[in-house]
Amino acid sequence: MSLDELRWKAMRIHGLYDELNERERGRVWTREEFMLGFMGDVGDLAKLVMGAEGARTMRGGNAALEHELADCLWSVLVLAELYGVDLETAFRHTMAELEQVIVSKLPDDEGELPETGGFPRRPHDQ
Repeated sequence: MSLDELRWKAMRIHGLYDELNERERGRVWTREEFMLGFMGDVGDLAKLVMGAEGARTMRGGNAALEHELADCLWSVLVLAELYGVDLETAFRHTMAELEQVIVSKLPDDEGELPETGGFPRRPHDQ
């Protein structure tokens, strides 16, 4: 799925939740309440990561970790949409800034800059 497809699907699910909440509770979540829900998901993700690292019991295993990562991605996509953030542009800009700052601090002994931090280059980057 492309980012646009992910965003569309995230907003579709968000709309369905709004409809359900309106029916069951007579109101939808505010943006602030949505953010608080995201914070809860991040806390759940933290516990699952600790479990995956052996620091605590991990209920649900890798499937629970996958689910929580997807929940967090959904929240980020929805929050970006609710606040009018072009997430793709913001991501590209932020990663370019971070790369520039980090690479400027990592010259090797000969003054050469690191290639990829141990990650393989994408085929079109070679």
